[in-house]
Amino acid sequence: MLYYALVFLVVAIIAGVLGFGGIAGASAGIAQILFFLFLALLVISVIINFVRKV
Repeated sequence: MLYYALVFLVVAIIAGVLGFGGIAGASAGIAQILFFLFLALLVISVIINFVRKV
Protein backbone atom coordinates (compact mmCIF):
# COMPACT_ATOMS: atom_id res chain seq x y z
CA MET A 1 0.00 0.00 0.00
CA LEU A 2 2.87 2.34 0.72
CA TYR A 3 4.13 1.55 -2.78
CA TYR A 4 0.89 2.85 -4.31
CA ALA A 5 1.05 6.00 -2.19
CA LEU A 6 4.54 6.66 -3.51
CA VAL A 7 3.44 5.96 -7.09
CA PHE A 8 0.58 8.47 -6.83
CA LEU A 9 2.96 10.99 -5.25
CA VAL A 10 5.36 10.66 -8.18
CA VAL A 11 2.46 10.98 -10.63
CA ALA A 12 1.32 14.13 -8.81
CA ILE A 13 4.81 15.66 -8.95
CA ILE A 14 5.22 14.90 -12.65
CA ALA A 15 1.73 16.19 -13.48
CA GLY A 16 2.39 19.33 -11.46
CA VAL A 17 5.65 20.00 -13.30
CA LEU A 18 3.93 19.52 -16.65
CA GLY A 19 1.10 21.88 -15.69
CA PHE A 20 -1.76 19.45 -15.22
CA GLY A 21 -3.14 20.94 -12.01
CA GLY A 22 -6.29 18.84 -11.75
CA ILE A 23 -4.50 15.55 -12.21
CA ALA A 24 -1.74 16.62 -9.83
CA GLY A 25 -4.25 17.57 -7.14
CA ALA A 26 -6.20 14.34 -7.50
CA SER A 27 -3.07 12.20 -7.41
CA ALA A 28 -1.74 14.05 -4.38
CA GLY A 29 -5.06 13.53 -2.60
CA ILE A 30 -5.06 9.82 -3.36
CA ALA A 31 -1.44 9.53 -2.21
CA GLN A 32 -2.30 11.29 1.04
CA ILE A 33 -5.29 9.03 1.71
CA LEU A 34 -3.26 5.88 1.00
CA PHE A 35 -0.39 7.08 3.20
CA PHE A 36 -2.65 7.73 6.19
CA LEU A 37 -4.44 4.42 5.63
CA PHE A 38 -1.05 2.68 5.61
CA LEU A 39 -0.07 4.54 8.77
CA ALA A 40 -3.29 3.53 10.54
CA LEU A 41 -2.86 -0.12 9.56
CA LEU A 42 0.75 -0.01 10.78
CA VAL A 43 -0.32 1.32 14.19
CA ILE A 44 -3.08 -1.29 14.47
CA SER A 45 -0.63 -4.04 13.53
CA VAL A 46 1.91 -2.90 16.12
CA ILE A 47 -0.75 -2.76 18.84
CA ILE A 48 -2.08 -6.22 17.97
CA ASN A 49 1.46 -7.62 17.90
CA PHE A 50 2.17 -6.07 21.32
CA VAL A 51 -1.02 -7.48 22.81
CA ARG A 52 -0.28 -10.99 21.49
CA LYS A 53 3.20 -11.06 23.04
CA VAL A 54 1.89 -10.06 26.48
